[in-house]
Amino acid sequence: MQLQEILYSQGFGTRRVCAGLIQQGHVHVYGPGDDAPAMLCTDAVTEFAEIGLRFRVQGVDWSYHHKAYLMLHKPRGTECSQKPSTYPSIYTLLPSPLRSRPQKAAVQGVQAVGRLDQDTTGLLLLTDDGKFIHRMSSPRHHVPKVYEVRVRHPFDDRQLSRLLAGVVLDDDPDLVRAAACEAVDAHLVRLTLTEGKYHQVKRMLAAVGNRVEALHRSRIGGLSLPGDLAAGQWRWLTASELQAVQVG
Repeated sequence: MQLQEILYSQGFGTRRVCAGLIQQGHVHVYGPGDDAPAMLCTDAVTEFAEIGLRFRVQGVDWSYHHKAYLMLHKPRGTECSQKPSTYPSIYTLLPSPLRSRPQKAAVQGVQAVGRLDQDTTGLLLLTDDGKFIHRMSSPRHHVPKVYEVRVRHPFDDRQLSRLLAGVVLDDDPDLVRAAACEAVDAHLVRLTLTEGKYHQVKRMLAAVGNRVEALHRSRIGGLSLPGDLAAGQWRWLTASELQAVQVG
């Protein structure tokens, strides 16, 4: 694939912008091997094998990814929206190329797989793979999501039993059940859900007479939020993590 096409596919701008970056000396391409140096390339139509390609654009190192699969440690006080109403958007935490990766859809760039409320923290996935978003979001696939819930009132066995048996939310006649529930201490609950409804955790706790004070998502499928990923930081998913997140 031509180098300008590679940069375009990775979100560095239009083909003309990408060609300009190359011709102006802003792009270096690494040779094969982990220790290979980055070599300046000023010919936009030079062909490279894109799989496994590493390159540097304006001093920042990148690797080629046919599809983007990311994890983000969502901080408190951010919105999972491209057009936030009150708080900063989570997308401002990502570098520009990830927000500009070309897609056939009207919206470009990576998209959040589901949403977390502005005051909820924790593991959030982002991708430009529409099929992956559908598979992870569909209630038919029952992907478990684990939440650490800090509650205002002491959590007791009655509340735990009701969450496991199912509660009725005001807009849904069907019972909504927790897949698993554990009282970590009197005010901390570990709750596992396999579906995602609007403000579901908060409404489920309210239905059993309690109130959510803080909410953190610690796990999706078989993937836990790494302890070394600080709030506001992101990174690419590894192949094993991508597989794990789709396993309950």
